[in-house]
Amino acid sequence: MVHLIKQFGKIMLQLSVNKFRSNLKSFVDKAISDHTPIRINRRAGHDFIVMSAEDWERERETLYVLQNTSLMKQIDESLKTHNSQNGYKPTIEELNEINSF
Repeated sequence: MVHLIKQFGKIMLQLSVNKFRSNLKSFVDKAISDHTPIRINRRAGHDFIVMSAEDWERERETLYVLQNTSLMKQIDESLKTHNSQNGYKPTIEELNEINSF
């Protein structure tokens, strides 16, 4: 049986290792195309997750950013200046140059 579970605000499929093994290609295709992680339950425990390489790389990047305190401080300061509308305002020429790429 396949279950939908919600964890950390995201939907995840959950199923037994036997169900996964018998439909391996379709579940892997679903993980890749739908960006849906799949939790595989084993009878003896030690569950595992199947997800696309693209999703794995995105999650790793997010963890890196969240663990980098200097980067998080820069983001926090940038957000404060943005919210207070005190940040840098480019000139029309600078905007045109950026948009020409």
